[in-house]
Amino acid sequence: MSTNLFDLTGKVALVTGATHGLGMAMAKGLGNAGAKIIINDLSQEAVDKALVEYKADGIDAYGYVFNVTDENAVIENIKNIEADIAPIDILVNNAGIIKRTPIVDMEVVDFEQVIQVDLIGPFIMSKNVVKGMIERGGGKIINICSMMSELGRNSVSAYAAAKGGLKMLTRNMATEWAKHNIQTNGIGPGYFATSQTAPIRVNGHPFNDFIVGRTPAGRWGDPEDLQGAAVFLAAKASDYVNGHVLYVDGGILATIGKPANED
Repeated sequence: MSTNLFDLTGKVALVTGATHGLGMAMAKGLGNAGAKIIINDLSQEAVDKALVEYKADGIDAYGYVFNVTDENAVIENIKNIEADIAPIDILVNNAGIIKRTPIVDMEVVDFEQVIQVDLIGPFIMSKNVVKGMIERGGGKIINICSMMSELGRNSVSAYAAAKGGLKMLTRNMATEWAKHNIQTNGIGPGYFATSQTAPIRVNGHPFNDFIVGRTPAGRWGDPEDLQGAAVFLAAKASDYVNGHVLYVDGGILATIGKPANED
């Protein structure tokens, strides 16, 4: 197999919310495959700090400050990116939030905010980036879904509703845009070792033990475990893959689990 199937040299990838965490890991993977990386955040400080890290790793990266839920700001910044750098070949809709509140206690405004960022944000980004892709005859859109696109869990109703919606939005984008040589797919991360999960990844912590026991791989994911999936879905290698969600979860969705006393 020719290695150029995974070469992103000359491509421009916009990865929303990639100033830290899993978004940054995926963006670094795309950058190491040759792509120019564009990141965004609500904070200039966060963008500046992230760019220092990207450039220290030898990645050609640029940053913009805007809110993915503000369509006017999205349109303006897409124009700026394409004027300043180049047309966007790859869009990764990564920006998202979560609010952990039981349904009966959750305020409508909080539920709506999660839907706005996690579902409507990717809709706004995609509908405006894809116009240029259609004109140029191709492109890649990757929506960051979740295991909550498939499974429920206590206290994350808004997040699960948004991510389940994003799975179906991914399929509808694929349906409408495949004829333009645009592939729209999703990545569904499992449970990953990040700074946010550090407090609960201590041996003996009930949730750490639950995740390690529930995951056939027997460990939390490393953020770099997402890079291969991101590169694959952004590259020529996936030119006939469309409307698919690639779950990178160590096998969680493949199994019903096992009893606590089973090896």
